[in-house]
Amino acid sequence: MTFGIAVIVAIALLIFSSIKILNEYERGVVFLLGRFQRVKGPGLIIVIPIIQQMVRTDLRVITMDVPTQDVISRDNVSVKVNAVVYFRIIDPEKAIIQVANVFEATSQLAQTTLRSVLGQHELDEMLSERDKLNTDIQEILDRQTDAWGIKVSAVEIKHVDIDESMIRAIAAQAEAERSRRAKIIHAEGEKQAAKMLAEAAHILGTQGQALQLRYLQTMTEISNEGTNTIIFPLPMDLIEPIVGAARKLSGQSNSAPNSTPE
Repeated sequence: MTFGIAVIVAIALLIFSSIKILNEYERGVVFLLGRFQRVKGPGLIIVIPIIQQMVRTDLRVITMDVPTQDVISRDNVSVKVNAVVYFRIIDPEKAIIQVANVFEATSQLAQTTLRSVLGQHELDEMLSERDKLNTDIQEILDRQTDAWGIKVSAVEIKHVDIDESMIRAIAAQAEAERSRRAKIIHAEGEKQAAKMLAEAAHILGTQGQALQLRYLQTMTEISNEGTNTIIFPLPMDLIEPIVGAARKLSGQSNSAPNSTPE
């Protein structure tokens, strides 16, 4: 009687241990006598004890922090950089068979790739072209981890830490750049203003009506200033003959030959 109960209990435990339940985001890599058999899941699966072994794998996106790395940029600036890698397992068979510890291998590869890629760029590029660097690192990691059944979806550089002295140098450089741009903008404004003034002078010199309008506008502005100045407007038709006669006399005096005393 006791032996029968023991057998029943043993069979029940055997059946219970052979039943595995895998969640929707899990897969089971099943080995039969040490050889790969198939990938099972999700749901209820049966694994024969001793004969079969199962290794669970998680198919969800995994967030992995890349420890701070000491990087020397192409312009010989020492910086400390850390990042985060987003990846997931898309082929459980490769992730279990091709690499001993897929997470450790991905972490080590991410560290070396981070140092290698950033070391090829200058400090200014690290600070201003971070999106491009993220894409470059992600493509390299994704290509190299494909044999492990890994899909690297994104890489984000979190911090680029530099020395205090270098921060002051960068601030001085930025201040000089802002000053240079301000001078260029001011010079461009002066150039445009001079061009517009030259065009206005040409128009006023060739069109008498425009000069008269400008004359009247100037009188209006002076009268609105509330000064004690008394203005006597003169018609342009009255002034033009006088100006013309003065120019004529000036031209004749300049063209007359110089007389030398005998």
